[in-house]
Amino acid sequence: METQSQTFHWRFQNPPEKIWPLLADTVRFNEAAGLPRYEVTETLQDDGTVRFEGAAKIGPVNLAWREVPTNWVTGHWFEHRREFKTGPLKDMTASLVVTAEEGGKACHADYTLSATPASLLGRLILKAGFFSNTAKTFARLAVDADRFAAGASPFPFTFKAPPPTPATRELVTELIARIEAGPHGHGLAERLADHLLSAQEADLVHLRPLALARDWAEDERLVIELCLESVRAGLLTMRWDLLCPRCRVPKAAVEALDGLPQGAHCDTCNIDYGRDFSRNVELSFAPAPAVRPLGAGEHCLFGPMSTPHVWVQRTVEAGAGLSEVCDLPPGRYVLRTLEAGPDCEVEVAEGGGLPEVLIAEDSVTPGPAADPGQVVLRNDTSRPRTVIVEELRWVRDALTADRVTAMQAFRDLFSDQVLRPGDEVSVSRIALLFTDLRRSTDLYGRIGDAAAYHLVRDHFAFIGAIVRRHNGAVVKTIGDAVMAAFAAPADAVEAGLAVQREVAAFNAGEQVPVAIKLGVHEGPCIAVTLNGRLDYFGTTVNMAARLQGKSEGGDLVLSEAVAGDLPVVRLLDGISCVRETTSLKGFDAPVDFCRVRL
Repeated sequence: METQSQTFHWRFQNPPEKIWPLLADTVRFNEAAGLPRYEVTETLQDDGTVRFEGAAKIGPVNLAWREVPTNWVTGHWFEHRREFKTGPLKDMTASLVVTAEEGGKACHADYTLSATPASLLGRLILKAGFFSNTAKTFARLAVDADRFAAGASPFPFTFKAPPPTPATRELVTELIARIEAGPHGHGLAERLADHLLSAQEADLVHLRPLALARDWAEDERLVIELCLESVRAGLLTMRWDLLCPRCRVPKAAVEALDGLPQGAHCDTCNIDYGRDFSRNVELSFAPAPAVRPLGAGEHCLFGPMSTPHVWVQRTVEAGAGLSEVCDLPPGRYVLRTLEAGPDCEVEVAEGGGLPEVLIAEDSVTPGPAADPGQVVLRNDTSRPRTVIVEELRWVRDALTADRVTAMQAFRDLFSDQVLRPGDEVSVSRIALLFTDLRRSTDLYGRIGDAAAYHLVRDHFAFIGAIVRRHNGAVVKTIGDAVMAAFAAPADAVEAGLAVQREVAAFNAGEQVPVAIKLGVHEGPCIAVTLNGRLDYFGTTVNMAARLQGKSEGGDLVLSEAVAGDLPVVRLLDGISCVRETTSLKGFDAPVDFCRVRL
């Protein structure tokens, strides 16, 4: 039977960079179009590839198909194909091409839908208005996309969420009040609740507070704290996802850290992998079922915006090569195949081009530099391979475990979220701030134990407030000392500077003025549970503690690793920094550090 097709032509008043992310978001697009969810199975093949199969029931018709890997070039085109095993169609292919118009301020798109009937029923379906009905729905969604891109609509597509019952409305009103009564609502609870009740499920299955903060133009810390408080109140649930380091898709998920597995297996990439708080353990959120129950299954398994860090995904035939137009921004990229196998990293410089991607049977290597704006792929193997060019900035919206566990709100609200006794997890990078009171022993002798005790407690509260304000968390106090953790070195340094700038105001309210010693270091360590709380151990911790010992009080001692961090360099511009070298207990070689004085 012959394949039938129809192309829909749409024109937009907005440029491709605004329209592409909407039309290429096939999960959101299909949900708004009213297409049903479907179940997916993954089966490992003898050659190491994975076969993806979908199944759904539409009315009385049972459908089963093979999902062919989607091809796309970000900002330009995609092609999505299904090959049916059962049902009235033999195959169906959807393709989109977005083209900038002269001047680049507008664009047009051609959406082509083609299908081959497998039976008389299939021929009747295609003849009875399949294409015309689809055209009406898709034309409506195209208008929605243009309005959203222009800022004229709050949602990308017109969507009617299930109306909440009166009981649900009453519950949500009560939860909003409960959240705002706590310290972390920040006046945003009602906005979050409205989002949960009205947004598409595509926005809610993995609710990411960093993306929400960007969309709302709000401070990230405030939105993260809002989501944490909302879990505590019962508006949201939370889960820890163990992401595959290759395809970035979660392959294991748990509700509590003590259930986090040592590792997982990704059938898609056919690899076993471990866990790292900084790299592949993410905290995400979803509406509590009593607020908004979500459906099961997929609206689209493969789609460009499901993995927005992937700029090119292109199947190349055995022994063949091809070239695509693609303007890659400068940065680091991974070159690999969708199939299990090796990968490599390359750098794209400002105004430069990506090296040719050379696929061999047992390697992926960069070839000669291609022209800027071109991606050249070559498959020198004996079978088709789907080549992937992905940007390493995939974590932009991922709230990784290293960041959230180094936030005071998390530790205050979820002190029971700890690892199993004896368990330990790698943390690729954490910044640690150690503080201590200069000559604290003399202090007790001068003003007495009781007065000194209250002064030390006041000083803990003073430092704790500054640490929280700068996106950190107090891990523990040791005598008169404080150990605090930060996901970013610049936050730790800003906190240290704030302590020294504000200590005079603190001293104004105390019987005896204090001087505070500060040291900061960053690097890898391990996270463990100690005395019922999350703690950190390793050389990085020891170095930070030893550097604090070199502080004289009123200054800030930074390791070379911290002082050389680019955001820290910018932060310290115009501030006195003196380079020094010292010997530290437990370290064989002399250690260079930077002493900062305000």
